[in-house]
Amino acid sequence: MYEKTFPNKRFKHTVEFLKTYVDTSESILDLGVENPLSEILKSDGYSVANTSGTDLDLNTSEIENSNADVITAFEIFEHLLSPFTVLQSIKTNKLVASIPLKLWFSPAYRSKIDMRDRHYHEFEDWQFDWLLEKAGWKIIASKKWTNPTKKIGIRPILRCFTPRYYIVYAERISE
Repeated sequence: MYEKTFPNKRFKHTVEFLKTYVDTSESILDLGVENPLSEILKSDGYSVANTSGTDLDLNTSEIENSNADVITAFEIFEHLLSPFTVLQSIKTNKLVASIPLKLWFSPAYRSKIDMRDRHYHEFEDWQFDWLLEKAGWKIIASKKWTNPTKKIGIRPILRCFTPRYYIVYAERISE
């Protein structure tokens, strides 16, 4: 089902990680509009609902009103001005989130076509961990992986051994 090409390699790692911590009997609210990964999760037996496309920096009501067992956020926090606010608005006790890591040899992603498709944040793993902790989450497990390309050059070589993606399973800290 998954090829070793982008984004399928990323999807493969994401689904494998999710299956370790989330049962198909648990309902999921995936932050962001319906996408190929949410479709893969549905085909793997998960019950997945997505947010409607509302700007989550300005309106977290869909998250606050959700009765989902698990919140997933796959490559969305880097697009938000205030991921802290979104993380605090989550009512469920389980979170699976992934981010692209900041690469010292590559500038932050910025689409020249779509003004909304830009990375406001690109985190190092410790920064994302700290953000989660400050927002009331405890990281139970995490994983990183690379994203090599078939291009020639210094950056493509560095991408072969420098992790590009980081995923965590976290649980809400009881107060």
